[in-house]
Amino acid sequence: MSDVTIKQLAQVLGMPVTKLLSQLGEAGMQFSDPEQIISSTEKVKLLGFLRRSHGKGEAVAEPADTSPRQITLKRRKVSELTVAAPGGRGASSAKTVNVEVRAKRTYVKRSALNEDAQGVDESQDEISQQALESQQAQAEQERIEAEQRKAAEAAAREEAARQQAEREAAEAEARARAEAEERARAEQAEREAAEARAEAERASVAEKKNTEDKREESVPVVQKIDPSALGMIVPRIHEPRRREKPVAKPAAPAAKPAPVVKPAAPAASGNAAGNGPRGAAGTSNGSRAGAGGRGRDEGGQGKRFAGGELHLSDADRARRSSNARRGKPGKGGRDFGRNSSAPSQTGPHGFSRPTAPVVREVAISDSNTVSDLAQKMAVKGAEVVKALFKMGVMATINQAIDHDTAVLVVEELGHTPVEASENNAEAALAAHTQNAELEGEKTPRPPVVTIMGHVDHGKTSLLDYIRRTKVASGEAGGITQHIGAYHVNTPKGVITFLDTPGHAAFTSMRARGAQSTDIVVLVVASDDGVMPQTAEAVQHARAAKVPLIVALNKMDKPDANPDHVKQGLGNLEVIPEEWGGDTPFIPVSAKTGLGIDDLLDAISVQAEVMELTAVEDGAASGVVIESSLDRGRGPVATVLVQQGTLKRGDFVVCGIEYGRMRALVDETGKTVQEAGPSIPVQVLGLSGVPEAGDDFVVVADERLAREVAAERQQKRRDSRMVSKANRLEDIMAQMGQGAEMQTLNILVKADVQGSVQALRESLSQIGNENVKVNVIASGVGGITESDATLAAASKALVIGFNVRADASARKVIDTSGLDVRYFSIIYDVIDQVKQAASGLLGVEIREEIIGIAEVREVFRSSKFGAVAGSMVVEGTVKRNKPIRVLRNNTVVFQGELESLRRFKELVDEVRNGMECGIAVKQYNDVKVGDQIECFERIEVARTL
Repeated sequence: MSDVTIKQLAQVLGMPVTKLLSQLGEAGMQFSDPEQIISSTEKVKLLGFLRRSHGKGEAVAEPADTSPRQITLKRRKVSELTVAAPGGRGASSAKTVNVEVRAKRTYVKRSALNEDAQGVDESQDEISQQALESQQAQAEQERIEAEQRKAAEAAAREEAARQQAEREAAEAEARARAEAEERARAEQAEREAAEARAEAERASVAEKKNTEDKREESVPVVQKIDPSALGMIVPRIHEPRRREKPVAKPAAPAAKPAPVVKPAAPAASGNAAGNGPRGAAGTSNGSRAGAGGRGRDEGGQGKRFAGGELHLSDADRARRSSNARRGKPGKGGRDFGRNSSAPSQTGPHGFSRPTAPVVREVAISDSNTVSDLAQKMAVKGAEVVKALFKMGVMATINQAIDHDTAVLVVEELGHTPVEASENNAEAALAAHTQNAELEGEKTPRPPVVTIMGHVDHGKTSLLDYIRRTKVASGEAGGITQHIGAYHVNTPKGVITFLDTPGHAAFTSMRARGAQSTDIVVLVVASDDGVMPQTAEAVQHARAAKVPLIVALNKMDKPDANPDHVKQGLGNLEVIPEEWGGDTPFIPVSAKTGLGIDDLLDAISVQAEVMELTAVEDGAASGVVIESSLDRGRGPVATVLVQQGTLKRGDFVVCGIEYGRMRALVDETGKTVQEAGPSIPVQVLGLSGVPEAGDDFVVVADERLAREVAAERQQKRRDSRMVSKANRLEDIMAQMGQGAEMQTLNILVKADVQGSVQALRESLSQIGNENVKVNVIASGVGGITESDATLAAASKALVIGFNVRADASARKVIDTSGLDVRYFSIIYDVIDQVKQAASGLLGVEIREEIIGIAEVREVFRSSKFGAVAGSMVVEGTVKRNKPIRVLRNNTVVFQGELESLRRFKELVDEVRNGMECGIAVKQYNDVKVGDQIECFERIEVARTL
């Protein structure tokens, strides 16, 4: 045999290549590649190693003999198996099957091969002899392997035949056992029918004994076939049958005494004894009823073939037999169902009562109506309403409940809640966004820096100096009330700045700016120190987990005290770098430009440390910084691109709004074609004004954008339908407050979405236990006719923040007499709303004690009665004020003074430390030691 590769040898031997390589290595031959050539010598060497490892050693030469080299043995085994024929009955229907198992084995004599193997030598002179012997060994090995495979296949076939025979034998045994049981039941039914038939025959013989003796002698006795076994209804006993066959007349059994039947009238002795026609008839009927009842109660075999129709299925027979029992017209239906005590059988469409509670998986969404939950759980709506009442939630069957309440109700009723997966468009959008993020390559991007701090600490002025513009001069009241987004080209590179307002009302704006930023620059006036909004900005930066840089502004002022600022920030755990902390403090001046370069250097160093990157090529995504409604351009949104590149003409989903980007405008008012990561732009083309803080993402087509926006809008509408005031605790807390609580309705319209949020949150916090401010509606844009109509219907105060009413709205305002107020500074709005809410509180009447006089002596006067000689011990006693008489610190009389005299002179008032005479009108029971308290009533306006 020619040299072959290790892989080919492994295929010939039928073994894995790795195993052959391991055996070659154990034999001392170094092979690492399956494509290496293995020579005949190496094959022989491997064969010898394998024989030695199996304990056979080297073969010894033997003398030649004439015995055959191989012997083939064939075995054949035949067995019989008895199998019952399908549909047959009894032993006659069984058939015999011959099972033949064949096996063939070949035994090879290896003495010649062993003798050849002993003469192998590894020298170069005997290479040809070794090749011949190796070929013989290889052929022998192949022959052995072939024989082993044939033997294994024969054994497998034999085992499969044996298992098949065992299975057939088991099936035949099971069928035989079932047939035996069937035959036993049939024999039992036949015996019972024979007993009933014998009883009926005996009764019939007794009835017809005197009238049909000769006829009975001439007619041979017959043996009737059991009609129940033939699937027929038992007929009346005295009716002749066609399936009778004459047999030998058996011995007449002894007649049993018939039951005594009470005669209806005096009769002959034969009738009285039960031998007459009436008695025989009664006996026959009673026997028939008893036999029929016994046959149906015991075994129920007769019902299996009801009606005698063998072609019917079990379900059809059950249905027809149930119809007969209910008394429906049919063959034998009336007689078969009479007095039957057999259990009813239901057909395939019958209702079967469940044996265990059915647990269903109920899909729960964010908003669920009570009726939908009841339908998913297959229970009545009243059960769900009852469960909600037990949980303290008052809801009707058509009311929507939130997700958590629905989960609790489903678990309470014993079912399993699962999350509803209906947002197919949202899933497609999420997959699209994730693929865009994974496929793109990340590149460095500019940092986003948010300027935060207290109001009037110079944030916008500082940004002004960097941008070389005069934005601060255009702000109303000198304060920033919008989020401004700018990107500037500095010597240190491109930096994007977000300018946030510092007023207390703009907390949500500052939080939104902190969440969208990479670095926060906290501006603190060195002459003012740490203020409330400064501490709030520090909290927002920590919540957003972004680094903080402190800019000590107004360092050009003579009263600047940076150490005081550092001490205040140190109390907030903002430690300067020179004190061992990690927060850089940069002294700057927005007026002179002091420290501006140092601030930009600090921002650039921090950005390099953070290694800011983003995917530039791909679908854009980001966040809405601010939004507004422009009369000429429509909805306008200021967005900050965070990933990808936003291009003109892209389809965008932004919250519940969508649209195609008609134009991109930068902060200077120039139109651009695209905007990369960390670049803020104004976008035009949305379907509506989005909420500030909403995420936006670019999608492939308008269809997906519309579907996602529609799903989000439906989800928001459903969540709005969920009532938050249907808790039993809330209803109990509101009881008794309706008459005292005053409500001030307000409708708010502003120029941008951020201002709307700030006004709504600030105004909703105004009020106390007696008055409440209710913002019935808010929006972006001018005051329209629908806004004025809503305010007129709700009797609301209309507030326009940097917006005005149009012509149609002014007509409604003039006609309805609405109170419309325009503002441009937010704290003016808050102050005037507080004044309006305080006017709803009304005035409060208070009693103020102005003087107390102690009675020292009581005099009697014919004109005034009892006159109290008193000493004023506190305050001033006035004549035209009401008084109270106190005895032992208890009020005993309340009235007014009739006379106030001092040394017989009538005076208007008496001051502290002076004596006077006091006559109390319509009260003469003044005693020594009493106190006369003089007070006055004043009206005080209530405030919040």
